[in-house]
Formats: sequence, structure tokens, C-alpha cells
Amino acid sequence: MRSDTKAWRVQVWVSFATAVALCGTGLAWLPGQDLDRAFMVMGYLFTLSAAFAVSKYVRDNEGRRVDTPMWGLVVWGGFALAMGLTGWGLWRMEINPTYKAFLAVSWLFLISSVFTLAKTLRDAHEVALHNARHGRDAADDANA
Repeated sequence: MRSDTKAWRVQVWVSFATAVALCGTGLAWLPGQDLDRAFMVMGYLFTLSAAFAVSKYVRDNEGRRVDTPMWGLVVWGGFALAMGLTGWGLWRMEINPTYKAFLAVSWLFLISSVFTLAKTLRDAHEVALHNARHGRDAADDANA
């Protein structure tokens, strides 16, 4: 099994941290009512956790189905609901369109970086399991 390079792992973590910082900055300086800010913070957190759940679900069921169809409905439904409600909340807010664009782009950047981070973490876990089963140190493969 091939493991990701250190440069790739750094890039993934930097991307995720940048997305979190951009979203946090946008939400912290969000003009308008406190209720709008609270809704958007909850929406961003909901989509963040739902994106991790979707990523895990897809990866777990890649080779063969291990989860029930109902769990798939919950995971995909939760992700769709999180994306839809957060997008709706952003759309209906009465703020400057430029600010809306910043919030939307940083939010979508966050979601895409979550999928990449989840895949990178899962790949590292699978390499570590493979190396443990075959008596190799994961650091040997990472440095290769």
C-alpha cells in the first residue's frame, strides 16, 4: 500500500485550517442580527459534521454494502438537509451580496476540504492497519 506524502498531508491540513479560518472570520464579522449569526454557525457546523458522515459512509460501503439502507438515508438526508438549510439561510439574509459571496465560497471550500481531509485520514488509517498486519512501521512507508 502506498501512503500519502508528508507534503500532501500538510497541504490537506493547511487547506482545512484555511477554510475554517475563513468561515470563522466571515461568521465573526457577519453583519445583521444575532439570530442570523447563530443560524449560520449552526448551519456551518451541521454541514461540517454531515460531510464527515457522508465521507465515512461512502468509504465504508465502497467494496460492499455494510450499512443498512435506512442509515444511508439518514446520512445522505442529513447532508442534503444541512446543505439546503444553510444555503437557504445564507440566501435569505439581508446583507451585502459581496459578503454573501464570501460566506458561500468559504463555506463550499470548507465542505470540499472536509472530504479531502476525511479521505486522507482514512487512507493513513488503512496504511497503518496494513503495516501493522505485515509487521512494518508506518513511518518507513511515509518516508519512502
